Amino acid sequence: MPITSQLFGHTRRGAPVTAYRMHHPNGACAVVLDYGGTVQSLCVPDRSGRLVDVVLGYDTVEEYEAGDGYVGATIGRFANRIGGGAFFLNGQAFQLAQNDGENHLHGGQYGFDKQLWQGQVRGDTLVLSRTSPHGEEGYPGTLELQVSFTWTQDCGLRIAYEAETDQDTPLNLTNHSYFNLAGTGTVSGHTLQISAERCTETRPDGLPTGRLLEVEGTPFDFRQEKPIGESFAYDHNFVLCGRSAARLYCPETGIVLTVETDQPGMQVYTSNMLSQQMGKGGVPFGVRSAVCLETQLFPDGMHHYGFPNPFLRAGQTLHTATCYRFSQTP
Repeated sequence: MPITSQLFGHTRRGAPVTAYRMHHPNGACAVVLDYGGTVQSLCVPDRSGRLVDVVLGYDTVEEYEAGDGYVGATIGRFANRIGGGAFFLNGQAFQLAQNDGENHLHGGQYGFDKQLWQGQVRGDTLVLSRTSPHGEEGYPGTLELQVSFTWTQDCGLRIAYEAETDQDTPLNLTNHSYFNLAGTGTVSGHTLQISAERCTETRPDGLPTGRLLEVEGTPFDFRQEKPIGESFAYDHNFVLCGRSAARLYCPETGIVLTVETDQPGMQVYTSNMLSQQMGKGGVPFGVRSAVCLETQLFPDGMHHYGFPNPFLRAGQTLHTATCYRFSQTP
């Protein structure tokens, strides 16, 4: 079905923001904004055929500009944290914004989530493009980036990333959608399965120690599907075993979300620090209102030997993709 577009609003500087509406033949519909490369709405059928909006979001541009939870946004240049907001590359020291205590988080004060992208419809695919100039948020090199959104035949929203740089630069891209397969309430009763036998040990400030811990016998053991619950606040990177990363299920609606990716890690975040606020249609959300399944490289990878390479080299092209596939149980 054709992708349609309409004006969503204007930024505080007066720039227009476009909403692109992407329909699937089974009735599912995704709305993607060119502000922040943001998935604003994602409606999928439940077991009775009723459409449920399964991601958190806002009704206005003003709320996205003011928000600090990266709700639904494309994250970059570097998703997750960089210790001290600093790194060495090719013998040179770089200092980034320290917007998470002493650390750098999700690309800085004005990361990709706060930028306007250029939208183009190519058949059944929406392509958002932008140039991140040399020095943006302190990062080296001019980065050319495209993020493509496509519905697959089996109701998967596939998000594909492509990037090139003229200088070596850190790069770690993800989407920060907050999923609630009931559309409201908390996700404590959702069940989750993660294809991971290890996770990165995490310090109190969210940085990894460099150690990989076995999940067996810990609250991080989601190898068998179990309720997310309320006894533990998750904001941790899981070391994925293969392309089938995770399965999220809501018993109330029967909606199943499966995550497939070529990335080595996935940050699971149960919105522990999400402030109580009003979302789309006047529906409130806050702590434990959703879970993020952020496929990615490992956090702070430039400071830990053995972590996946966090740098894109000049002349190389990054290709990576994640698919969020929806189905229903009887």
